[in-house]
Amino acid sequence: MLSVIIPTEGSEPPVVATLAALVPGAAAGVIREVLLVDRSGSDTIARVADVAGCNFLAATGTRAEALAAGAHQARSDWLMFLHPGAVLDHGWIDETSQFIQTVALSGKPRAGVFRYARSPYAELSLGARLRQLTRILSGPLAEQGLLIARSHYDRLGGYSPTARRAEARLLAHLGRSGRALLRTRIFVPAG
Repeated sequence: MLSVIIPTEGSEPPVVATLAALVPGAAAGVIREVLLVDRSGSDTIARVADVAGCNFLAATGTRAEALAAGAHQARSDWLMFLHPGAVLDHGWIDETSQFIQTVALSGKPRAGVFRYARSPYAELSLGARLRQLTRILSGPLAEQGLLIARSHYDRLGGYSPTARRAEARLLAHLGRSGRALLRTRIFVPAG
């Protein structure tokens, strides 16, 4: 039903945290595959993928190129893009399934973005406050994940490997009416 694409940078702990939150979705049959697309050139993420039963793809270039490569390799009709370290709150399985069914029945292409939730353990730095203000003024950021039908992703041109800030561009291209803010919260690492 769903392919999850995670662009990684060779660091194991954030990837493991994200994968742990996805296990119930794999057990429920919602997730068909998880692709770890690593740009670091080390074998750390390849080992994580092997242990976790994920697909591994080595990539070079920008994050957008890694995302595009992962989407190209994905085999499902729906794609979910998550940053390493992003952890979905409980309830994401039901809401994701309902969202996919609703979009399929409506015939109107739409994408879903998860609701941002700051970790209760993170300090609220100046940078975090600025990102919070950005979310309020301009809408969701790429770190909030993206759930989109492959056909819609392809129609929009996907993540352009040559574009600066390709993730932000795709979200902007979707527009407010082309994306839904899902109820499920996503905890993202402080940064």
